[in-house]
Amino acid sequence: MSGDGSDPGSGEHVVDARGKRCPIPVIDLARHVAAHPTARRVLVLATDPAAAHDIPAWCRMRGHRFVEERSSGDHTVYIVELIDPDDRAP
Repeated sequence: MSGDGSDPGSGEHVVDARGKRCPIPVIDLARHVAAHPTARRVLVLATDPAAAHDIPAWCRMRGHRFVEERSSGDHTVYIVELIDPDDRAP
């Protein structure tokens, strides 16, 4: 895994937004996706309860797939599958 939260071999990226308040976790997600166009999955680590609503809503608005959320100790992991614009249904 590189210092920016990416794992070039897997296409899976991690955005660590623990301790950040709404709307920063979803903003960090959007910035990360824009900066890493080859990412296929992003795991967002967040402690803010608003992320449970913000991240799925962002996925719907952007045409990506919200996979799941799961508790992991003191934070929640939100898994997002990024859909290439060319693969989206019309």
